[in-house]
Amino acid sequence: MSPKTDNGLDLGPLDLDLLRRLSEACGVSGDEGRVRRILVDAVGGRLERLHADGMGNLYGSRAAKPAAAAGRPAPRVMLAAHMDEVGLMVTQVGRDGLLAVDAVGGLDARVLAGQPVLVGPEGLPGVIGLKPVHLSAPGEREQPPKIKDLRVDIGVDSGEAADRLVNVGDGVTFATDFQDLGPTLLGKAFDDRGGCAVLCALLDQDYPVTLEAVFTVQEEVGLRGAQVAAHRLAPDCAIVLECGTTDDTPKARDDTPVMRLGAGPAITVMDRSLIADRRLVAHLVATADDLGIPYQIRAPKGGGTDGGRIHLSRAGVPTAVVSMPCRYLHAPASLLAKSDMRHTIALLRAALQRLSWKDLER
Repeated sequence: MSPKTDNGLDLGPLDLDLLRRLSEACGVSGDEGRVRRILVDAVGGRLERLHADGMGNLYGSRAAKPAAAAGRPAPRVMLAAHMDEVGLMVTQVGRDGLLAVDAVGGLDARVLAGQPVLVGPEGLPGVIGLKPVHLSAPGEREQPPKIKDLRVDIGVDSGEAADRLVNVGDGVTFATDFQDLGPTLLGKAFDDRGGCAVLCALLDQDYPVTLEAVFTVQEEVGLRGAQVAAHRLAPDCAIVLECGTTDDTPKARDDTPVMRLGAGPAITVMDRSLIADRRLVAHLVATADDLGIPYQIRAPKGGGTDGGRIHLSRAGVPTAVVSMPCRYLHAPASLLAKSDMRHTIALLRAALQRLSWKDLER
C-alpha cells in the first residue's frame, strides 16, 4: 500500500530500480552517454520527439491534455534535471603506472583518499592513493590533501602497462553501490540522478500544460547544457529538479541549515545564481499547503543550479527550483530520504496540474 499525506494524498510507489541504475552509471561532466541511454529507455514511450542536441542534452515533449481552448495555447513548462556528476579526469599517466587526476566539478579532496573508483569507459577498477599517514611528516598530517597530490592506482607497475588501459582525458567516478537502508537510500551521484528519477516519475501523467522535459549536461562545470537548452526551447516558465546539500548534522553553533533531510522538498527563494520567480514560489507553496505536503524553504545561501542560466535565456524565463535534500553531497556516498522523494513527486505533480497562465501574470 502506498503511503499518504496527512490529507490523504496518495504518494505512490518509487522506481528504486531506475534510481539504482542512474546512480551506479558513470557520467562525469562531458561524458553523460551512459546516463542518457538509461533515460532514453526509461522515457522513450512517454515523450514525443525524443532527441539529443550537439552537446548531449536529451529533450522530449508531452503535450497538454486536455488541449487548451481556442485562443492562447497552454503554457510550455521546461522541466530540467542534469545528468552529469562530479568526479575526476586523468591528466597524466606516470612512469610508475599511477594516474594523476584533476577535479571535474566541485570536489573536496579530504573525502577522496582511499576511495575505490572506476576509470574510463570500461569502468577499470582502481583506488585513490595518498602518502600513508605513518610516513607523513607532522606538518603534512595537519594539512588537508590537494587533488594534485593524489594518484589513482589501477594495480599496474609501469607506465607502459597503464597506457594500454587508460587514456589521458578518461573520467574517474566513485565505485559506490546503491543501497536501500529502509527510510533512506545510499548511493553516489544523487546530484542529480535523483532529480532525473523525479522527472521520469512526472511523465506518468497528463497535465493541462505542455511539458518540455530536458535532461541536461555539464551542470557541474558551469550550467552549460541548460544555457543551450533554454535558448533552444524558449519556454514560458521553468522548474529545475535538483538534489541539494543539507547542513543538518550536529554542530556546536546553532545555525539554520540550508535544508534538512526528511523535512520535505526544498523550494529555493535565492541562491548565488538565481532569485526564484516569486509567482512560481507562491504557486508551489500554496499547492503544498492546500494538500498537506511537507516542504521547506531553502535557506538563501551559496550554491547554484541550472536555473541560474535558464532564467537569463532570451528575454528571461520565470524559473523555480525544487530540491530533494541530500546529505554528503559531492562525496563518494550520499543519503537521500524516501519520504523526500515521494513528497517532491507529489508536490510537482499537483503544482503542474494546477498551473495556468493566471499563475504567471504580473
